[in-house]
Amino acid sequence: MTGQAKKVERVQTGVRLEKHVLQVLKALAAKHGIGLGDLIEGIVLHSFEGKSPFGPETLEIIAQLRLIYGLDLTADDSHMLWEE
Repeated sequence: MTGQAKKVERVQTGVRLEKHVLQVLKALAAKHGIGLGDLIEGIVLHSFEGKSPFGPETLEIIAQLRLIYGLDLTADDSHMLWEE
């Protein structure tokens, strides 16, 4: 970690996520020893700057977790999801 720690104000939110996406995110957060919110913040902050939030080693872990939890959705599916 680089730079100086910054104080933030966090708020509770009720975000709905696809079940398998959530399972992979929770497992990835646990693997890194961080909370789900911290993981999501990191992903979003990297994405806002056009940076990849994950290196090759973490992408391999994600690929394994996708298989374990049956996550077959891709970025191409992101705006075409629906629920009953």
